[in-house]
Amino acid sequence: MANLVMATNGTNVTSATGLPPLPAYTVVEQQDLISWLPDFYLAIIAPTAAYWVVSIIFHIIDTFDFFPQYRLHTPAEIAQRNKASRYEVLRDVIFQQMIQGVMGAVLGWTDPPQYVGMEEYDVAVWATRVRLAQRALPAFLSILGINAASISKNMAGSHPLLAAVLAGGQYPFVTNFAGSSGMAVPAFATWEILVAKAIYHVIIPAIQFFLSIVFLDTWQYFLHRLMHQNKWLYTKFHSRHHRLYVPYAYGALYNHPVEGFLLDTAGAGLAYKLSGMTARQGMVFWVMSSIKTVDDHCGYALPWDPLQHITSNNAAYHDIHHQSWGIKTNFAQPFFTFWDRFLGTMWHGDTTLKYERSRLRAQEILDAEAKKESAKAQ
Repeated sequence: MANLVMATNGTNVTSATGLPPLPAYTVVEQQDLISWLPDFYLAIIAPTAAYWVVSIIFHIIDTFDFFPQYRLHTPAEIAQRNKASRYEVLRDVIFQQMIQGVMGAVLGWTDPPQYVGMEEYDVAVWATRVRLAQRALPAFLSILGINAASISKNMAGSHPLLAAVLAGGQYPFVTNFAGSSGMAVPAFATWEILVAKAIYHVIIPAIQFFLSIVFLDTWQYFLHRLMHQNKWLYTKFHSRHHRLYVPYAYGALYNHPVEGFLLDTAGAGLAYKLSGMTARQGMVFWVMSSIKTVDDHCGYALPWDPLQHITSNNAAYHDIHHQSWGIKTNFAQPFFTFWDRFLGTMWHGDTTLKYERSRLRAQEILDAEAKKESAKAQ
């Protein structure tokens, strides 16, 4: 694997302004997470694999009826109310995932090469920004009538680091010795490096994930709602998904291909690109989105399922949208419910009697059909 060497001088221009010099670095191409599987293919496979792993778990729970007390619907309802067969759902989901795979490949081809080796340098850049922010502190405190220089002088003996901060980031006692000459150069305080690492490794990725989630929720809410408000869009595309009045896990991506591409594939791809995530962050985001979508259609309100408690957008919430009486509410998916809340499309009221009527009706139909079959057999 070829190395790209990019070095900065140990006494670069930052030292001329009293700032610590930035470290030299060497970047190399990032190694694959799995030695025998390139990240390019892993990013395509992982969301689909996650979808089916979680779906199979719920399918086993459903088939063997392990937790009937947490079912949103009875087996009779699944048999009587759904308008699409299991085969139709499986076929369309696989086709949808093929489209997602093509989109994942396109995103992978357009991504720049991924390199590592600059982490220490990038952390130092953020530490430099932390130092520069301190230089503005005395002026800011003076606006509030606080003499930072005087306070710093009084605290220099007992609290030298705090005194240095109040003095505008002056750390004459924090130095390194550079090169063979042994010349002392400014260095970063430990706390500055820790703050810089937190910004670089935690805060920035968290912001990127937050932005991608907000974008995807916004994209899906308004497009989803439009498909309900426009009769042609609903009839032509979105009505297919609503053939599942009783959702189940692997039916989460049961959509018309056009809707599936616009709502899920394009939305997640744009969220990834616009948030500026790395390829591996994107992989995590797509896997997380796939698992959440499956969980929202699983048909169970499981008390120990963390995904059903992090936000109020869960299987019980989305199931209301699949019912004829709730179809004009609860459009938000897959993560949060803020658009439903802000725009007044959230379902309010008790659903217990409505669900109970559906269960009884489905069971009555099933019993009646069983009697007919029994009569024919006789």
